Amino acid sequence: MTDLLFDTHCHLDFEVFDADREQVLQRAYSKGIRHVWVPGTSINTPRLQLEQCAGVQLHYAVGLHPYFIAEHQPKHLTWVEQQLAANSNLWVGEIGLDRTCEHWQKQCEFFVEQVQLAVRYQRPLILHHRKSQSDLLGYLNQYLERRPVQGIVHAFSGSYEQACSWIDKGFKLGVGGTITYERARKTRDAISRVPLTALVLETDAPDMPLAGRQGQRNEPAYCAEVLRALQELRAEPAATVAKQLWQTSCQLAQLTVGDDNATC
Repeated sequence: MTDLLFDTHCHLDFEVFDADREQVLQRAYSKGIRHVWVPGTSINTPRLQLEQCAGVQLHYAVGLHPYFIAEHQPKHLTWVEQQLAANSNLWVGEIGLDRTCEHWQKQCEFFVEQVQLAVRYQRPLILHHRKSQSDLLGYLNQYLERRPVQGIVHAFSGSYEQACSWIDKGFKLGVGGTITYERARKTRDAISRVPLTALVLETDAPDMPLAGRQGQRNEPAYCAEVLRALQELRAEPAATVAKQLWQTSCQLAQLTVGDDNATC
């Protein structure tokens, strides 16, 4: 029996998928993927209007990603709020802080504004981090103290102690292609030790290729390979790992967990 999978982070709306998006999702479906979360990165994303394609249910988030901080404008924050007000199913993301990007102060200002929107509308967060986990946690300690929200730390990489800090705050850790690289010892160790209920699968397609696929376009179908890599790291039976990841992801998405497709 094919494991049921939820890719909680896939940029399926990017132009690189325009020529064969349906075929990509057909391949994903054949590997057990039943749900895909499509995050936003700017006012131009997500571009898709699809609720379902090739049997795969699509979910969406809106956010202003630090990679594009130079082009973000204050009026874009108004746009984010308008989207949240109009659609109760939207998450806030992909947002965050990135020490490798420019305009640090502007990054922080836009991040705080979007966190406050998540609190106001009580929407989960999808967080981007790069050399910034302590910065993110500092802001969240301040703004989520009274009205906490859930969310996912996208593409978690780091130590067991860092992982525990996020879990203590109620966040899930996004597990992707990083764990397929043996050199990622710190992250692999952390992912092997934290509670299984704190983990969800993701691909970050078309980015973050798995080991052995460097230079290739990533796809949601490869979520199945991430699952296998995770099952090798965990002490629980493989079937238990797959079932818990499915249940955790569906619960985050507020879906009813069934034997096949989870439904609203």
